[in-house]
Amino acid sequence: MATTIIGFPRIGENRELKRALEKYWKQEINQAELKQVAQELKEKNWHKQAEAGLSYVAAGDFSFFDNLLDLANLLNIVPKRYQKLGLDALDTYFAQARGYQSKQASVKALPLKKWFNTNYHYLVPEFDDQTIIKIQDSFFFEDVEQALVQHNQVKASLIGPFTLLKLANFTGQKQANDFVPAIIQAYQDIFKRLSQTKLAWLQIDEPALVFDLTKEDRQLFNKLYQELLSEKHSFKVNLQTYFGDVRDVYTDLLALDFDGIGLDFVEGKESLALVQEHGFPANKTLFAGVLNGKNIWRNHYSKTVSLLKELPVRNNLVISTSSSLLHVPYNVENESELSEDIQGHLSFAYQKLTELHDLEGIFFRGETEAQFKNDQLFENIKHPTNQNVTTRLQQLTEADFIRQPERAKREVIQKKRFNLPELPTTTIGSFPQTQDVRTNRSRFRKGEISQAEYQTFIDEKIKRIINWQEEAGFDVLVHGEYERNDMVEYFGENLDGFVFTKKAWVQSYGSRAVKPPIIWGDVSRKKAITVATSVYAQSLTNKPVKGMLTGPVTIFNWSFPREDISAKESVTQIALAIQDEVLDLEKNGIAIIQIDEAALREKLPLRKTDWYSQYLDWAIPAFKLVHSKVQESTQIHTHMCYSEFNDIIQAIDALDADVISFEASRSDLSIIDELKKHHFETEVGPGVYDIHSPRIPSAEEIHGIIQNILAKLPVAKVWINPDCGLKTRAEADVFTSLENLITATRETRAALRKD
Repeated sequence: MATTIIGFPRIGENRELKRALEKYWKQEINQAELKQVAQELKEKNWHKQAEAGLSYVAAGDFSFFDNLLDLANLLNIVPKRYQKLGLDALDTYFAQARGYQSKQASVKALPLKKWFNTNYHYLVPEFDDQTIIKIQDSFFFEDVEQALVQHNQVKASLIGPFTLLKLANFTGQKQANDFVPAIIQAYQDIFKRLSQTKLAWLQIDEPALVFDLTKEDRQLFNKLYQELLSEKHSFKVNLQTYFGDVRDVYTDLLALDFDGIGLDFVEGKESLALVQEHGFPANKTLFAGVLNGKNIWRNHYSKTVSLLKELPVRNNLVISTSSSLLHVPYNVENESELSEDIQGHLSFAYQKLTELHDLEGIFFRGETEAQFKNDQLFENIKHPTNQNVTTRLQQLTEADFIRQPERAKREVIQKKRFNLPELPTTTIGSFPQTQDVRTNRSRFRKGEISQAEYQTFIDEKIKRIINWQEEAGFDVLVHGEYERNDMVEYFGENLDGFVFTKKAWVQSYGSRAVKPPIIWGDVSRKKAITVATSVYAQSLTNKPVKGMLTGPVTIFNWSFPREDISAKESVTQIALAIQDEVLDLEKNGIAIIQIDEAALREKLPLRKTDWYSQYLDWAIPAFKLVHSKVQESTQIHTHMCYSEFNDIIQAIDALDADVISFEASRSDLSIIDELKKHHFETEVGPGVYDIHSPRIPSAEEIHGIIQNILAKLPVAKVWINPDCGLKTRAEADVFTSLENLITATRETRAALRKD
């Protein structure tokens, strides 16, 4: 009888870590004060797990920014440009995460990418030919030792070498295999150091095993672990996987000398079949991930217990989560404004601890009361339905998903209508949400100022930023999005079918946290959402102002979805609601409409064989449905960021947008090669300025980036813009960076005219 979790949230129930990090970066607190906040959060997490009756307390899952970055620093995988800054260990770590700028030096941050199929972002480790792998003093060891002081049974987690090598960048001649001996030695050194403690289990996370694996991948994995496990250690080792199944290496896992194997039975479609077909050794422990770690609905105990009974394992079984609870909020009890009916169906991190305890009692001890109450709960789910939504879905035909005329003809018409210069400049949408914006929004929500007073404030902010963009020299303007809290939450609040939380924060990266909306019923638009604001902004200038919308796939992917209807149906409902908004914007004179699909790549199945049948076959049409009815002269933009797009370039082109902006600066414009290779037809704006870093790029730096773009793409196809929205940055830094962007663009245009 045993229970545990793969990992726990760390941003803080009230975003304590976020606030401490941002104070530290502003030099308002020192390292000791930052570490004290972190220690209090860790201790609270450990106490909650022990209080809930879990068999093993999870340690090593905390991070000041990102666990993969933690591992890279633990193993000394720190590029020389950061080491040369002369900073201490923690500030060197933050320089890799955020970039660094001083009078003496300026370095970009490491690339930021999505963690498998989640909205969490990781920092990409970078190996070069001078990388020397060796273990360094790290707060990983401190965490384990501190947890062991307070709890007897501790399970520490560490990302494994295979996943590290699969996700890392190699910038020199050396490739992954060249670093294998040193990595094995480093992990063995970690094992030796942990053997000096009373650690019960070491959980080695290898989520990369759920990808499609080649013969070479299997050989690499086996080489790593055959040697790594050859030496004895005092603790047990659990090889933990999540986000899918391990069909390519399951028999390899059984043959290797692991004490435990962790499998995902929620997203792992083949996990149950693999265990039933190949069996499970009596001398290993199965960590069964049966409790959904990524969604927020209550577990249906009867279904989960039925699944557990199908496993050919009893005495050597640990009931666990399917993934880390990093991807869900902390506590449903903080959401007192939700109705009891809705609240009763929700399970956040604290509630999932209780659910594990309940499942243990039902499955191992035959307890019935919790199961009886749970069955009653699932007999009374009442998701609101809308007959008009159902009718619209039923009446859709293939023609509703196709825009006419074809893109090449639209391009000619649009260029004539807008008459923009070469390399047209724009931004992605949002401008910094300064303190006065947040204060006035809070006052309005508390009823301290009226709707009219709040709108007057917003109008003044819009007028100011329109004037600033005109003076700076931008060609296509935005209204700044001052009225919006979050690009998904804002739209969800204005659509039927969503419910919202007050404190259900989920970490996205570093100090960034979001509150995903919850899709509770059928989705439809109540009334026009952005039209009045967009029309007002357009009235202030003769230059085009983009209407700014969030696309249906991103709204779906960045919400907690229903589980009683298909993803396709839910996304199509949202698409119809956003289509209504697009057509209203067009009818009211907005000629350029940006429909952001920042999260399109995010939920792509991890196995390529599933890409179209389980995702792209409905995700791409959903986007096309949104804009299929607009006029040929209306220009449709979209934006995507911080994902690996190279492998779905053709699918992105099939969105049939007129202009697409991509995150590109952190990834050194690698996407440009793929655009050229696949003869990408859409006009593109590869980001030339990394907004997720506090450093300010010079005009010379941006000019060089533009030159690199134009060396590979025709000038007629290129737009100039930042990587992403500017909401989280300081206003002064943003203005300087954008002025440098305009200067660099003008210099490039002048050079082109001379040629």
